[in-house]
Amino acid sequence: MAKSTRQQLVALGLWKGRGRLSTLRKACHAGGLDGGLSVDLRAHPDEVVGPLTFAMGGPAARLKVLDSKGSRPTELTVLAGELTERWELEDVRGLVHNLNDLFRGELGVRAVLVLGDWEDMLQLWCVPRPALEVLRAQRLLDDVENLVDLTPREAPEEERW
Repeated sequence: MAKSTRQQLVALGLWKGRGRLSTLRKACHAGGLDGGLSVDLRAHPDEVVGPLTFAMGGPAARLKVLDSKGSRPTELTVLAGELTERWELEDVRGLVHNLNDLFRGELGVRAVLVLGDWEDMLQLWCVPRPALEVLRAQRLLDDVENLVDLTPREAPEEERW
């Protein structure tokens, strides 16, 4: 007998809710997903970076915002280890993209999935990278907005030698 989505999430340690699971967006908004965050659709990237990097864990939790300017776009200057980057961000989705890209190779950092909007909130889910592959293989992430960004990149031809 095939496991339900809820049973699969429990087996991976990603379910902390009670009762039925209808959609990942609803479960995230209700606080049922381990690593789930509901963010106001009007939130600025500089307001979200702290809670989001904390939920990502590992080296991401030590990211520092050195400077923040403007509102839309917001310009953030961040420090990750010894790397300083300047980001121009239109919204929280842009912040998610940059954070996932910056910490792509860090196994101890959770990947951030954009589940979409629900109840005027953007639903984000920080998932351990090993679980990400399992969830993808089980086709539980087919509706995730940024799944393409989280697909491992193939090395360029010259690097494969």
